[in-house]
Amino acid sequence: MLEERLRETGQDHIARLLEHSAGFISSQMLRDDLAQVDLSLVMRLIKGDLLYKEPQKRSVEPAQVIPASFADTQEAAQYRDHGEGLIRQGSVAALIVAGGQGSRLGIEAPKGVVGVGPLSAKSLFCIHSQKVLALCRKYRTTIPVFIMTSRANDVQTKAYFSANDYFGLDKNEVHFFTQGMLPSVTPEGRFLISREGSLFMNPDGHGGTLTALSKNGCFDIMRDRNIEEIFYFQVDNPLVKICDPIFVGLHSLSRAEMSSKVVRKRSYDEKVGVIARINDKTRVVEYSDMSDDMRYATDETNEMLYWPGSIAIHMIRADFAENLTREGLMLPFHRAEKMIPTLDSNGEPVEEKGVKFETFIFDALPHAQRSITLEVLRDEEFAPVKNMTGEDSLETSRSMQSALYRCWLEKAGIIVNKDVSVEISPLFALEQTDLLSHLSDIPDRIETDIYLKGPDEQGQ
Repeated sequence: MLEERLRETGQDHIARLLEHSAGFISSQMLRDDLAQVDLSLVMRLIKGDLLYKEPQKRSVEPAQVIPASFADTQEAAQYRDHGEGLIRQGSVAALIVAGGQGSRLGIEAPKGVVGVGPLSAKSLFCIHSQKVLALCRKYRTTIPVFIMTSRANDVQTKAYFSANDYFGLDKNEVHFFTQGMLPSVTPEGRFLISREGSLFMNPDGHGGTLTALSKNGCFDIMRDRNIEEIFYFQVDNPLVKICDPIFVGLHSLSRAEMSSKVVRKRSYDEKVGVIARINDKTRVVEYSDMSDDMRYATDETNEMLYWPGSIAIHMIRADFAENLTREGLMLPFHRAEKMIPTLDSNGEPVEEKGVKFETFIFDALPHAQRSITLEVLRDEEFAPVKNMTGEDSLETSRSMQSALYRCWLEKAGIIVNKDVSVEISPLFALEQTDLLSHLSDIPDRIETDIYLKGPDEQGQ
């Protein structure tokens, strides 16, 4: 009986609410939530089992990073060709982590619907989908898209894609799956009630991607489609080069199991994780876990030693990801304290200190026998939208997008007046070299804001 199990696990207060059908709870929602909870797992987490522990650093050294300049070398051509070959034969899937809400950006909707196009106000979902569509057309192939949603935004996300006709993609090639949920608890380990009268649950983090892929049958789809590689990225970055052929080729020809893109940190104190070699394993070291000795270390030229900032873009070999879940691997959980809007024992709204547990995808890196790390330029590939204003904001992202597209035009010999905003649709050009076949469609001199769109733009 559920109430007995709750008492056995120290959740007698929840059992009492169910037994007495307290007016401020929804008994059905509460029971539905509890049915999804692995009580044994949660009890282990409360006791401190399965939590992330910093490895004893017997050796710490910089990761071997392929520099951004590599892309312009003759050697890079073979890797690009190989990557393009994998894309053409339909061996690469795109995976978008999109479980977040846009609350900090002023909307109560999935973050992916936030309008980020500098002139078009296209949404993140629209931009990413059009990049995949452009890739499919360019390489005459099909690229399946897997979108990880959360319980909070799954219905809205699916409805948004449906209302926009999947932005031109074949709806049968767009696969939605939901990430796992875990209850937040008090510091003493007691479950909390949400303001809606259900259990207060939080997503289990982007590290839950692999488990969610398995539980939702996505690995079966990938096997049936002969998918070899997964291009993983988070929804909030409109500059991501989806299925970047050089990255795909480097990862594949190096026989790597999980690989990463990085950018050079802006400063010693930029709050991003860095990729390093710890005890001969590639790891992401969280900013908060870095000692001052590591954070401020310099090389022989007095430059920052641990500069490769992680930007949550990875190549993951499909069989590696599936084998991790098949073998029952559980990535370590990270414990974070936060104030939680909840209800007290009388049903009154209060905020209470709580603990949430989540996993991070980069904790799978040490399990890879081989991994490559590729540096990319921040201005070209990383303009995340995390805040309304300030650093990594809607404003900075739009500005970076416009600056990149301006650069593309200027490299093609087009004069662009100062302060002009520029936007180029993925359906017009995926990368700068694609512009060369469209020069007749672009003025020689641009004096006002310009949006270059594809011939058959889809809804936004």
